[in-house]
Amino acid sequence: MPAAGTTVKSDQRRQGVVDAAVRCFARKGFYGTTTHEIAERAGISQPYLYRLFANKQTIFVAAVEHVGGLLTEALSTADTTAKALQDAYGTIIEDGDILRFLMQANCATDEPLIRDAVRACYARQVAVVDKLLDGDDEAVRRWFAVGMLANVTTVLDLAEIDEPWAKTLANI
Repeated sequence: MPAAGTTVKSDQRRQGVVDAAVRCFARKGFYGTTTHEIAERAGISQPYLYRLFANKQTIFVAAVEHVGGLLTEALSTADTTAKALQDAYGTIIEDGDILRFLMQANCATDEPLIRDAVRACYARQVAVVDKLLDGDDEAVRRWFAVGMLANVTTVLDLAEIDEPWAKTLANI
Protein backbone atom coordinates (compact mmCIF):
# COMPACT_ATOMS: atom_id res chain seq x y z
CA MET A 1 0.00 0.00 0.00
CA PRO A 2 1.49 3.37 -0.97
CA ALA A 3 2.11 6.00 1.67
CA ALA A 4 -0.60 8.60 2.27
CA GLY A 5 -0.58 11.21 -0.48
CA THR A 6 1.22 8.98 -2.98
CA THR A 7 0.14 6.68 -5.72
CA VAL A 8 1.63 3.52 -7.10
CA LYS A 9 2.53 5.45 -10.25
CA SER A 10 4.34 8.22 -8.34
CA ASP A 11 6.18 5.59 -6.29
CA GLN A 12 7.27 3.93 -9.54
CA ARG A 13 8.36 7.32 -10.92
CA ARG A 14 10.32 8.01 -7.71
CA GLN A 15 12.11 4.68 -8.13
CA GLY A 16 12.81 5.52 -11.76
CA VAL A 17 14.34 8.82 -10.66
CA VAL A 18 16.47 7.03 -8.05
CA ASP A 19 17.71 4.52 -10.63
CA ALA A 20 18.50 7.34 -13.07
CA ALA A 21 20.19 9.33 -10.29
CA VAL A 22 22.49 6.44 -9.38
CA ARG A 23 23.62 6.27 -13.02
CA CYS A 24 24.08 10.05 -13.33
CA PHE A 25 25.76 10.59 -9.97
CA ALA A 26 28.09 7.64 -10.66
CA ARG A 27 29.53 9.48 -13.63
CA LYS A 28 29.67 13.10 -12.44
CA GLY A 29 29.23 12.99 -8.68
CA PHE A 30 26.87 15.06 -6.58
CA TYR A 31 28.32 18.43 -7.54
CA GLY A 32 28.70 17.74 -11.27
CA THR A 33 25.26 16.25 -11.90
CA THR A 34 22.28 18.47 -12.62
CA THR A 35 18.67 17.70 -11.82
CA HIS A 36 17.96 18.32 -15.51
CA GLU A 37 20.25 15.37 -16.40
CA ILE A 38 18.52 13.14 -13.85
CA ALA A 39 15.05 14.11 -15.07
CA GLU A 40 16.05 13.54 -18.68
CA ARG A 41 17.50 10.10 -17.93
CA ALA A 42 14.38 9.20 -15.92
CA GLY A 43 12.17 10.33 -18.81
CA ILE A 44 10.29 12.99 -16.85
CA SER A 45 10.21 16.76 -16.78
CA GLN A 46 12.32 18.69 -14.31
CA PRO A 47 9.22 20.27 -12.69
CA TYR A 48 7.80 16.77 -12.11
CA LEU A 49 11.12 15.69 -10.61
CA TYR A 50 10.70 18.50 -8.08
CA ARG A 51 7.21 17.26 -7.24
CA LEU A 52 8.75 13.90 -6.40
CA PHE A 53 11.83 15.18 -4.55
CA ALA A 54 12.45 18.48 -2.76
CA ASN A 55 15.96 18.99 -4.13
CA LYS A 56 19.10 17.31 -5.46
CA GLN A 57 20.25 16.37 -1.95
CA THR A 58 17.07 14.41 -1.24
CA ILE A 59 17.49 12.59 -4.56
CA PHE A 60 21.07 11.72 -3.64
CA VAL A 61 20.01 10.52 -0.19
CA ALA A 62 17.31 8.34 -1.75
CA ALA A 63 19.97 6.89 -4.06
CA VAL A 64 22.26 6.16 -1.08
CA GLU A 65 19.38 4.41 0.69
CA HIS A 66 18.56 2.41 -2.46
CA VAL A 67 22.15 1.26 -3.01
CA GLY A 68 22.47 0.51 0.71
CA GLY A 69 19.39 -1.69 0.41
CA LEU A 70 20.96 -3.57 -2.49
CA LEU A 71 24.09 -4.14 -0.43
CA THR A 72 22.14 -5.26 2.63
CA GLU A 73 20.09 -7.70 0.56
CA ALA A 74 23.15 -9.18 -1.16
CA LEU A 75 25.10 -9.55 2.08
CA SER A 76 22.14 -10.89 4.07
CA THR A 77 21.67 -13.76 1.63
CA ALA A 78 25.35 -14.79 1.67
CA ASP A 79 26.80 -17.64 3.66
CA THR A 80 28.45 -16.67 6.93
CA THR A 81 32.03 -16.75 5.71
CA ALA A 82 34.21 -13.80 4.78
CA LYS A 83 34.72 -15.31 1.31
CA ALA A 84 30.96 -15.66 0.71
CA LEU A 85 30.44 -12.06 1.84
CA GLN A 86 33.20 -10.89 -0.51
CA ASP A 87 31.60 -12.80 -3.37
CA ALA A 88 28.19 -11.25 -2.60
CA TYR A 89 29.74 -7.79 -2.51
CA GLY A 90 31.56 -8.55 -5.75
CA THR A 91 28.28 -9.24 -7.52
CA ILE A 92 27.04 -5.79 -6.51
CA ILE A 93 30.16 -3.86 -7.55
CA GLU A 94 30.32 -5.68 -10.90
CA ASP A 95 27.79 -3.02 -11.86
CA GLY A 96 30.27 -0.22 -12.47
CA ASP A 97 27.64 2.44 -11.85
CA ILE A 98 26.89 1.07 -8.40
CA LEU A 99 30.59 0.97 -7.56
CA ARG A 100 31.22 4.48 -8.85
CA PHE A 101 28.13 5.77 -7.06
CA LEU A 102 29.43 4.33 -3.78
CA MET A 103 32.72 6.10 -4.33
CA GLN A 104 30.95 9.35 -5.23
CA ALA A 105 28.80 9.06 -2.11
CA ASN A 106 31.93 9.07 0.04
CA CYS A 107 33.12 12.18 -1.82
CA ALA A 108 29.86 14.10 -1.21
CA THR A 109 29.95 13.93 2.58
CA ASP A 110 30.67 17.64 2.91
CA GLU A 111 26.89 17.94 2.64
CA PRO A 112 25.49 17.13 6.13
CA LEU A 113 22.33 15.42 4.84
CA ILE A 114 24.38 13.20 2.55
CA ARG A 115 27.01 12.53 5.25
CA ASP A 116 24.25 11.34 7.58
CA ALA A 117 22.83 9.05 4.87
CA VAL A 118 26.26 7.59 4.04
CA ARG A 119 27.00 7.02 7.73
CA ALA A 120 23.65 5.26 8.16
CA CYS A 121 24.42 3.11 5.11
CA TYR A 122 27.79 2.09 6.57
CA ALA A 123 26.16 1.42 9.94
CA ARG A 124 23.67 -0.98 8.32
CA GLN A 125 26.41 -2.77 6.40
CA VAL A 126 28.61 -3.10 9.48
CA ALA A 127 25.66 -4.50 11.45
CA VAL A 128 24.95 -7.10 8.76
CA VAL A 129 28.59 -8.14 8.39
CA ASP A 130 29.10 -8.12 12.16
CA LYS A 131 26.14 -10.47 12.63
CA LEU A 132 27.29 -12.80 9.85
CA LEU A 133 30.84 -12.91 11.22
CA ASP A 134 29.65 -13.58 14.78
CA GLY A 135 30.67 -10.21 16.21
CA ASP A 136 34.35 -10.64 15.38
CA ASP A 137 35.45 -6.98 15.15
CA GLU A 138 38.79 -7.83 13.57
CA ALA A 139 37.08 -9.96 10.89
CA VAL A 140 34.62 -7.13 10.19
CA ARG A 141 37.45 -4.60 9.78
CA ARG A 142 39.35 -7.01 7.55
CA TRP A 143 36.23 -7.61 5.44
CA PHE A 144 35.71 -3.87 4.91
CA ALA A 145 39.41 -3.36 4.14
CA VAL A 146 39.31 -6.07 1.49
CA GLY A 147 36.09 -4.54 0.14
CA MET A 148 37.72 -1.14 -0.24
CA LEU A 149 40.63 -2.75 -2.06
CA ALA A 150 38.13 -4.59 -4.27
CA ASN A 151 36.61 -1.20 -5.14
CA VAL A 152 39.97 0.09 -6.34
CA THR A 153 40.96 -3.04 -8.24
CA THR A 154 37.55 -3.22 -9.92
CA VAL A 155 37.25 0.43 -10.92
CA LEU A 156 40.81 0.43 -12.29
CA ASP A 157 40.29 -2.99 -13.96
CA LEU A 158 43.58 -4.19 -12.49
CA ALA A 159 42.88 -7.83 -13.35
CA GLU A 160 43.48 -6.87 -17.00
CA ILE A 161 46.88 -5.25 -16.40
CA ASP A 162 49.93 -7.49 -16.77
CA GLU A 163 52.12 -5.56 -14.35
CA PRO A 164 53.52 -6.81 -11.03
CA TRP A 165 52.01 -3.94 -9.01
CA ALA A 166 48.56 -4.53 -10.51
CA LYS A 167 48.77 -8.27 -9.89
CA THR A 168 49.77 -7.63 -6.28
CA LEU A 169 46.68 -5.52 -5.66
CA ALA A 170 44.26 -7.58 -7.77
CA ASN A 171 45.07 -10.89 -6.08
CA ILE A 172 42.42 -10.61 -3.35
